[in-house]
Amino acid sequence: MKYRHLGNTGLKVSEVSFGTWAIGGSWGKTNDAEALKSLDRAIGEGVNFFDTADVYGNGHSEELLAMATQGKEEDIHIATKFCRSGDIHSADTYTFENVQTFCENSLKRLNREAIDLYQIHCPPLEILQDGSVFEVLDRLKKEGKIKHYGVSVETVEEGLVCLNHEGVDALQVIFNIFRQKPLETLLPEAKRKGTGILVRLPLASGLLTGKFTQGHRFEEDDHRAFNENGESFNIGETFAGLGFSKGVELVEELRWIAEGRQSMASASLRWILDHEEVSCIIPGFKNEQQVIGNLVALQEKSFSQAEKTRLQDFYQQKVKNNIRGPY
Repeated sequence: MKYRHLGNTGLKVSEVSFGTWAIGGSWGKTNDAEALKSLDRAIGEGVNFFDTADVYGNGHSEELLAMATQGKEEDIHIATKFCRSGDIHSADTYTFENVQTFCENSLKRLNREAIDLYQIHCPPLEILQDGSVFEVLDRLKKEGKIKHYGVSVETVEEGLVCLNHEGVDALQVIFNIFRQKPLETLLPEAKRKGTGILVRLPLASGLLTGKFTQGHRFEEDDHRAFNENGESFNIGETFAGLGFSKGVELVEELRWIAEGRQSMASASLRWILDHEEVSCIIPGFKNEQQVIGNLVALQEKSFSQAEKTRLQDFYQQKVKNNIRGPY
């Protein structure tokens, strides 16, 4: 395993870390025994950082992490998120009393005394511009409930607003071959400020594995079935905002990235890790095989400048105008 600094936090996190949305819910059927086995395998391979949220399976992902990391709390870092169990547009959701309650509930489920990284979970821009929530997080940090805090954002604009607040130690962003906009201003500014970058949806909801074909049907409780057009939450969280059919079409033009590499998935993850501004990627998983498959990215050869330019041109010419919603 290789490790990188999480901004200026003093934490060193595994380059390939993992998100736990899929083992909590909204990605089809889950299996707790398989999830715990997979978490144990990841930890055994040197993974020391996991991302979760209080709404993943209504807290179930946090509970699974508590079981998997019992006795390893000093060595395994956990980031969790809050606000989406309330009305994200209401200022009341972000009062000290309410955030304190969210935090205490997560601490109980995680069975920890403090949260390593506490993140606002994709709040609307106006909440970030107001900035009061950062004062709340500063207070929780002083009380020792959280060690560091950050924000999971949907758009580059939201990320840049967050970087104006000194206390924001990390940003969680959507960044992959289909979503290259953060390269223009956000990643360079985060590097300048010493802010950690966590990359979620590195495989664009599975599109960049190359395993899907037109007409594939997802399970009803999988967000790839019920949120393809942003029916339940931000459209960009599903298939990078491209929509399934368009995404599958574009993937066919990307199969060359696996040439000389083990798979499209590991190649796609390697491309992200080739950007030094990134602290870690947090792909999801539902079984041990997917954990091992994602870790392959660590051994993949880096992309040449010519390959990077080819992918940048592909994004500019074929992808960006097809992404729906603000990003």
